[in-house]
Amino acid sequence: EIPARRLTMTNVAASLELVCPAGTPAALQAAVEAGADAVYCGFANETNARNFPGLNFSAAEMAAAIRHAHAKGARVLVAINTYPQAGRVQIWREAVDTAAALQADAVILADIGLLAYAADKHPGLRRHLSVQASAANAEAIKFFVREFGVRRVVLPRVLTVEEIETLNRAIDAETEVFVFGGLCVMAEGRCALSSYATGQSPNMNGVCSPACAVRYEQVGDDLVARLGAFAVDSFAAGQPAGYPTLCKGRYRVRGEALYLFEEPTSLSAFAILPRLQAAGVTAVKIEGRQRGKAYIAEVVASFRRAIDALADGGVLPASNLHRLAEGSRQTTGAYHGRWR
Repeated sequence: EIPARRLTMTNVAASLELVCPAGTPAALQAAVEAGADAVYCGFANETNARNFPGLNFSAAEMAAAIRHAHAKGARVLVAINTYPQAGRVQIWREAVDTAAALQADAVILADIGLLAYAADKHPGLRRHLSVQASAANAEAIKFFVREFGVRRVVLPRVLTVEEIETLNRAIDAETEVFVFGGLCVMAEGRCALSSYATGQSPNMNGVCSPACAVRYEQVGDDLVARLGAFAVDSFAAGQPAGYPTLCKGRYRVRGEALYLFEEPTSLSAFAILPRLQAAGVTAVKIEGRQRGKAYIAEVVASFRRAIDALADGGVLPASNLHRLAEGSRQTTGAYHGRWR
């Protein structure tokens, strides 16, 4: 018997599916208890794009997480969304095999070779296309659907709502979009900034700005944040010091210190959930596998209330999510076509 909140493929389009992050077993439990329809998480190695110390799941932890989620009526999507390295592909294949053996509800993949492996070895395992694949047009999506049986595509955060609506009319696959959390200026799957500075990238190693390359130095009254050999930002005494990533660093350009690539701000599409649903989106996704369980619980609960209100034909409830946004600032990103 399928619990009431657990969505099946026949009824998932009737209401937006809420897909939530979990970097730890505690975060997964918090997401499920707060109302997640599905939780995405990864193994504790380079096969997922949040490969940080203290995060992610062993095989035993993943098995327990899947059992817990299923008992509560939620699904588990396993992110195996980095690109296998030459000569080491077996690690990625084993991750797919393990996810299948543990009865994960889907795997989230980016690499073409790994998609082919999953389709051949585990044809009954549902395949989602990771945002890391950066499939942003109908022809690319149709290719993945036709060749590898992809059922859902996580769209890059570079499309307007109108473009998403056009895509949904042209493809035979579900679409999933990000609605809250981190916002990257790079097209997903193509980030080279971290690799340039540290030798490690989210696409190959699962790490953006790895902690081993981060250091803080006191220079006079200021605290300077460095990533590798680069000074990324400088903070006055008493000013909160952010984690140094190149894309959100402040640099001196023509004598003025400014955010050259991107200002610290969070994506929030809370207010346009009705538009996304009308555009044919199947699932909305919260970013944040590096976040703690308290953050997860609050964000998931807010979106749960909003989605339930939409399903009941009501209006969106009030939200205090701006408190949790990076720098207490929010943007709708590219959805309204202004961010670009």
